[in-house]
Amino acid sequence: MSKAIRIHTTGGPSVMQWEDHDPGDPGSGEVRLRQEAVGLNFIDVYHRTGLYPLPALPAVIGLEGAGVVESVGADVSEFKPGDRVAYAGIPPGAYAQTRCIPAHRLVRLPDSISTRQAAGMMLRGMTARYLLNGCYPVKAGDRILIHAAAGGVGTIVCQWAKHLGAEVIGTVGSAEKAAMAKKNGCHHPILYRETDFAERVKEITSGRGVDVVYDSVGKATFMKSLDCLRPMGTMVSFGQASGAIPPLDLGVLAAKGSLFLTRPSLMTYTAQRKDLLAHARDLFTVVEKGAVTISIGQTYALEDAARAHQDLEGRKTKGSTVLIP
Repeated sequence: MSKAIRIHTTGGPSVMQWEDHDPGDPGSGEVRLRQEAVGLNFIDVYHRTGLYPLPALPAVIGLEGAGVVESVGADVSEFKPGDRVAYAGIPPGAYAQTRCIPAHRLVRLPDSISTRQAAGMMLRGMTARYLLNGCYPVKAGDRILIHAAAGGVGTIVCQWAKHLGAEVIGTVGSAEKAAMAKKNGCHHPILYRETDFAERVKEITSGRGVDVVYDSVGKATFMKSLDCLRPMGTMVSFGQASGAIPPLDLGVLAAKGSLFLTRPSLMTYTAQRKDLLAHARDLFTVVEKGAVTISIGQTYALEDAARAHQDLEGRKTKGSTVLIP
């Protein structure tokens, strides 16, 4: 019998249970996938805690994985048994040894990219793609600020932005993470526990501010992030690891320089299949040419997902984290 991590109620890491799980045969338009690797992401924590409600409980959480097609349902022509594929996004259900998933959410993996590598990069890498291309089109000479620069998304954003010719500023929590961020293309790592990052950004930019801020931290950094922007700069709030952002008086955006603010999600940017394929294609291209290297910082057995969540929430992880079914 196949197994999965299932939650019957929301709460702390202990609500995740390792249970028997039979996904059944794939329905029309679906693929049954034998998973070889599963990605760990902060949105999994939000689903586990109930911050982002799931459609129903009990549920298998997780939005990212890679593996091999076992069987296909009716009306599936793009994939066949034996194909290596990956995915990131809804519907949830990744924390499983086998699962059924709509075929239109899958992308075929190039031979050069392993399933473990794919599980460590699909959600983060396609997130980096919409951040750097969709929310604000980063170009040579732009200055950007990325929070959590040594994290899963931050590591990819730093490399990709440098490849585009941007000057990259990033916040990190330790000297070790600063060295990691610098290795991955961050020109100016800032130790946020020791330095006021907004003041440091002003120093680096000679008082001008950056063109765009990418903030997945949320409550703890949001207001100071606005202070880092140039007039008519763009604030991209794409997560809330430190807590939800309080209600905002939009007049603040005018007072701080006619700023733009967006709260995007990967699900919107890849809702159409053509957009999903474009995001995956661009990601595979920069990885295959060596412009972006995917750092798998740590792996855990899927049945140890509770420990992985504890480490993620405790900011003990570096780069991407992969769960092995």
